[in-house]
Amino acid sequence: MESKNIISEITINYSPKVKNVDRTKIASSQNVYDLIKSDWPELNIRESMKVLFLNRANKVLGIYELSRGGISGTVVDVRLLFAAALKALCSGIILIHNHPSGNLKPSEADIRITNKIKDGGKLLDITLLDHLIITEDNYLSFCDENII
Repeated sequence: MESKNIISEITINYSPKVKNVDRTKIASSQNVYDLIKSDWPELNIRESMKVLFLNRANKVLGIYELSRGGISGTVVDVRLLFAAALKALCSGIILIHNHPSGNLKPSEADIRITNKIKDGGKLLDITLLDHLIITEDNYLSFCDENII
């Protein structure tokens, strides 16, 4: 019996459900915090990272949960981030992750992954606009604090 080589077919599909005029425009880090906080049921329980994908006018194309971790950390795979960003045809991204401890100070790991994503985005013409660390009561913006 002859064996056949079988290969998977890769398909890419992006179906926007919101008209561009109805999309939320991001003008500040406060806009991001207000938008994302209500959409985060495990904010005080486990650390995770989400990404806002934006078009050239800084209107939100969608949100992507990049990783969900444990009590004190989460693993971020940059390749998965950019695979989703390319699929969404975005021009800009905003990273958001929570600190269940309530501490807003970025760790060295937070700063390293931010810089890695910023550098990767430059190769793809996808701008890292900001990175927010959020808690139930407040947030820290890397952009506002001149960390990126």
